[in-house]
Amino acid sequence: MRNFKTGNIHSGPVKSFDEIFETIAEKGSTKIERIISSGQSTPADEWYDQEKDEWVMLLEGSAGIRFEGDDDTLTLLPGDFIMIPAHLRHRVEWTDQKGRTLWLAVHF
Repeated sequence: MRNFKTGNIHSGPVKSFDEIFETIAEKGSTKIERIISSGQSTPADEWYDQEKDEWVMLLEGSAGIRFEGDDDTLTLLPGDFIMIPAHLRHRVEWTDQKGRTLWLAVHF
């Protein structure tokens, strides 16, 4: 019997009322996650302040990320990636309203 996991990063719903977080792999302090967004954003007065570094790549759709202290929103398009150091407060200002936004995130 094979002892490995397979899948397709592009499978899953095209549109969902809820944002979907799926752990693809996890070992030690490293986690690889697929996130499917459908127009979601971080609530107005909230910021992500994560314990681990996060590398994230946008695979489908589009999104805007803002970092605390910056007035500008960074727009991400398919193929764009960003490295977010631990405790760099940030928020998702918007994700694609017309279709899904597909993220690949590595937390370490």
